[in-house]
Amino acid sequence: MEARPGPHAAEPHSGGVGERLNWLRAGVLGANDGIISTAGLVVGVAGATSDNRAILIAGVAGLVAGALSMAGGEYVSVSTQRDTERALLLKEKRELTEMPEAEERELAGIYVEKGLSPELAAEVARELTEKDALRAHAEAELQIDPDNLTSPWQAAWASLVSFALGSLLPLLAIALPPVSLRVWTCAAAVVIGLVITGAVSARLGGANAKAAVIRNVGVGCLAMAVTYWIGVLFGVTVL
Repeated sequence: MEARPGPHAAEPHSGGVGERLNWLRAGVLGANDGIISTAGLVVGVAGATSDNRAILIAGVAGLVAGALSMAGGEYVSVSTQRDTERALLLKEKRELTEMPEAEERELAGIYVEKGLSPELAAEVARELTEKDALRAHAEAELQIDPDNLTSPWQAAWASLVSFALGSLLPLLAIALPPVSLRVWTCAAAVVIGLVITGAVSARLGGANAKAAVIRNVGVGCLAMAVTYWIGVLFGVTVL
């Protein structure tokens, strides 16, 4: 008996792979936001004053406020998405109870649009409906996995932690060196951090890494330059 073909060894097909990649990508982007926003803040303050305590206070405040803001925003956003998913599933469940034949024809029509013949589509719809009608409609019609809804708490914690970790890089880089070197040290550390996050996010998304890195570093450097010179306008510092 011929063995049934399975997934390629290097090509995972488990249902959670896509979601794990999405959370990983969100974590990388959260760290990227932490690097850029905190770097802009501390460099701006360094442009206005040479007081290391003031720079540290501003950086820590930015880290805490940014991390909480990111976490709160993700929680609210993902909670709304989860509520929408639940509402759609309840609506679909009600329709399956009230008009099962029409729903089966609708499912068959979806597979016809995907390229199956009407006869094969009807057979597929019938077998999937017999096995788990709600799951079949949720996945084909709504692109929702009923057993794997989005988690607002997971999104909130991922954003909070990743933003905080990203923020630590410019904060430490500007706090530890001597006054004459701290802005340049911070800028160098931020560029390295942005190269890493840009390359990783591009790889996770299957995009061009070089373009992503250049764009990422460009935005970060622009943010630091603008905030530094704004800081200079309001105070005196030593480069």
